[in-house]
Amino acid sequence: MRSAHGKSNGTAISSRHAHAGDRRPLSRISISLPRNLLHDLDEMISERGFETRSQAINDMLHQFVVGHRHDRGKDVMVGIIALFYNNSVAGLQKQLADLQVRYIDEVISSLHVHLMHNQTMEVILVQGAARKLQMIADEMTSRRGVISGKIHLVASLIPQVHPFIAKERLAQGAMS
Repeated sequence: MRSAHGKSNGTAISSRHAHAGDRRPLSRISISLPRNLLHDLDEMISERGFETRSQAINDMLHQFVVGHRHDRGKDVMVGIIALFYNNSVAGLQKQLADLQVRYIDEVISSLHVHLMHNQTMEVILVQGAARKLQMIADEMTSRRGVISGKIHLVASLIPQVHPFIAKERLAQGAMS
């Protein structure tokens, strides 16, 4: 395995930047692994198409940290709730739409696609405290007629869409 610098990197993690185009400052670390784990890591890197061990380990650590933040439940995160459901179940689509309205502060947008055999795939973009987003996903996926559902969160935020709204609220608060 070669590093981004062209040298054999053994068990050292070496890379100029985490992802193409990413210019955040990096720290270089070195890790020790059992040979069989290193072999399995190199196989996975090859199968998944990572360019370097650094890139693969960065991806794995990022997923681990996001999972940790999700488990803690306090951090505001962004993600999707993916649902696959039977749209012939009476009232299901209305129930899902009503849940989205009830959680309008967390639900940003949704897209659904009608599939064959009365099935629908819906993707709901959400942002909020991880624990609350998980609760919303659980409420949606537990509905009769939902075949499967999954939440996927990332440690990022959606930029504010309308910055003038916050300014208007501040101005109204000052007038009160």
